[in-house]
Amino acid sequence: MSEAKMAESNGLRLLLDEPFYQPVANEVRVFLAAWDRRLPVMLKGPTGCGKTRFLEHMAWRLKRPLVTVACHEDLTSSDLIGRFLIEGNETVWQDGPLTRAVREGAICYLDEIVEARTDTTVVIHPLTDHRRHLPIEKLGIEITAHRDFMLVISYNPGYQTVLKDLKPSTKQRFVGMNFHYPPADVETRIVMKEAGVDEGRAKALVAAAGKARNLKEQGLQEVTSTR
Repeated sequence: MSEAKMAESNGLRLLLDEPFYQPVANEVRVFLAAWDRRLPVMLKGPTGCGKTRFLEHMAWRLKRPLVTVACHEDLTSSDLIGRFLIEGNETVWQDGPLTRAVREGAICYLDEIVEARTDTTVVIHPLTDHRRHLPIEKLGIEITAHRDFMLVISYNPGYQTVLKDLKPSTKQRFVGMNFHYPPADVETRIVMKEAGVDEGRAKALVAAAGKARNLKEQGLQEVTSTR
């Protein structure tokens, strides 16, 4: 998790300090191109390779608030969109994190979206094409997304099975960006910065991580991540 200072209002995080991120290839340029066209983005890669930190850096760079939702199997569409709550003698509507992002022009990040139920993820479909609408059936309305709204999801292909994967109709709506563990020299610089260790110690840690990752094909399910 980034140590950057942030301001929070109505569940929206605005990063005030730059989260450290070391570019590896052209990922910054690709994301900015998607942002210019307000295209939804899918960050694909193993856990701990920098997907979340990259997005925090881009939200800071674009000066947009960030809404993060950690997806899980019990996540419902109401958790994303909103629900009616009882307050005293009244029933009031409370927006969910996705609705707040849509209304206020934030970047909404659905982390590990494949962990959510299929009937939950389909609610994002109208937001990921030319319509950019969010239907709220309980209110009987459709919200047109703020011009600066952007949807980003993360996805770890290595964890998925045939029975638990994103539908093709969902995948094809996103600009896919592939992330991997950085090259050894880049990862060394990252470890030096993040862990505050000297170059020799960082190189030793990266070398050990590299050896552990080579064991994945021999039954080691969770390898050593940069994080």
